[in-house]
Amino acid sequence: MFQGFSQETVDFMWGIRFNNQREWFLAHKQEYLDHLYRPMTELCDQVYAAVTDTFPHHGLVRKVSRIYRDARRLHGRGPYKDHLWCSIQRPAPQFSAAPVLWFELTPEEWSCGMGYYAPKAATMARHRARIQRDPAPLLALERLLAGQDTFVLEGQEYARKKPCPVPELAAWYNRRSLHLIHQEPLNEAIYSPALADFVAEGFRFLMPFHDYFFALDGDPDPGAI
Repeated sequence: MFQGFSQETVDFMWGIRFNNQREWFLAHKQEYLDHLYRPMTELCDQVYAAVTDTFPHHGLVRKVSRIYRDARRLHGRGPYKDHLWCSIQRPAPQFSAAPVLWFELTPEEWSCGMGYYAPKAATMARHRARIQRDPAPLLALERLLAGQDTFVLEGQEYARKKPCPVPELAAWYNRRSLHLIHQEPLNEAIYSPALADFVAEGFRFLMPFHDYFFALDGDPDPGAI
């Protein structure tokens, strides 16, 4: 059962940021396991149980990220991340190209939401083609999003705007990637067991958005639009 993160969680994240070396990590590995990895896993398990209780037939899977960076992608950075995230999603051949529900904790802030890490250009082309072909489902989701104030639409936009045939969906149409995000600076919320309920409620709200975008790769390939 998730009991909240702790000040030791935050201290470890700042510690690894400023001491991103194998020797320091090994000396503090138990702190990582006890105060960051274990509560993140408990949070993920509890949220997963709540979401799958509501959506029992989605075949969802859960994942807690590794603290170890890919040695092929260090780019001058240390071998460890100074943050951790967990995710819930439908299985997909390529994690980074599929929509996921996520929670992330960093030394400065926490966030949760739904979106893509690195959507394929073909996926976003299908997204635009679906808006052109049948905008009604996304319009309904846009109205759902507009009726709350927890999550906002963000993501990298195209430098040169594409003309959207449905003005109400222009903010969705003109993005290379997108996510619906709730973001806060580190605050008392992370220390409370109630964080799991907040994230679970948010994921249940976001599931129709996840389903909409997950289905995109089953659409016909429209080519570049």
